[in-house]
Amino acid sequence: MESLMTSSTLPPLFADEDGSKESNDLATTGLTHPEVPYGSGATSSTNNPEFVEDLSQGQLLQNESSNTADGNEQRHEDERYLDEADRDKERYMKELEQYQKTEAYKVFSRKTQDRQKGKSHRQDAARQATHDHEKETEVKERSVFDIPIFTEEFLNHSKAREAELRQLRKSNMEFEERNAALQKHVESMRTAVEKLEVDVIQERSRNTVLQQHLETLRQVLTSSFASMPLPGSGETPTMDTIDSYMNRLHSIILANPQDNENFIATVREVVNRLDR
Repeated sequence: MESLMTSSTLPPLFADEDGSKESNDLATTGLTHPEVPYGSGATSSTNNPEFVEDLSQGQLLQNESSNTADGNEQRHEDERYLDEADRDKERYMKELEQYQKTEAYKVFSRKTQDRQKGKSHRQDAARQATHDHEKETEVKERSVFDIPIFTEEFLNHSKAREAELRQLRKSNMEFEERNAALQKHVESMRTAVEKLEVDVIQERSRNTVLQQHLETLRQVLTSSFASMPLPGSGETPTMDTIDSYMNRLHSIILANPQDNENFIATVREVVNRLDR
């Protein structure tokens, strides 16, 4: 058998000058693996369509299973986000409903409505005023331009405008005079205010000096009368009580001078020492 293949098959294949490289390779493959028939792959696929169909269906089922798993996971994720969004919306609506029942929201709502009404009213009034002014101006201009020149009506119109202009100039001069008088009055008031401010500063300075002198006098009186208790009460002065002490001392001297001659003489000596 081997000799037969060598003698009969090989020479024609390798000796074929017109044969392509592909035919040589196929022949060599067939010789090297005699158990694999020539063109076995194509023949198996062609002769076994059920195998190809089963393989395709298995691949499709695998892809569908993978896509189904991914789709289920994505669907669960979407449902979770939607549930959270619904809960947030429900919580927000409850909080909003509770806030709308409060007095603060009612006050805010009334203020907002009032502002909107006022704004709308002002806008309407402004538009109406602008419209009226434009209409009046348009009527005046139309009436003026409709008057033929060099006519009695035109002359009367010019005289009326000149009289109106003279009146406006007169009013303008009066306003300027009033403005000048008011300006002088303002300057006079400003000068008076500046003078009062200077007086206030001087009075504050004088009050400071007097306050310092009063504190010094209180200290001197307290130290001078510290050893002189008042008759009857035996009170002696301190820095906090020196004012009331001097008032009671004066009352005692005026009330009973004969009964307190010695005490009065001592007071005179203290006062004389203060004058020195």
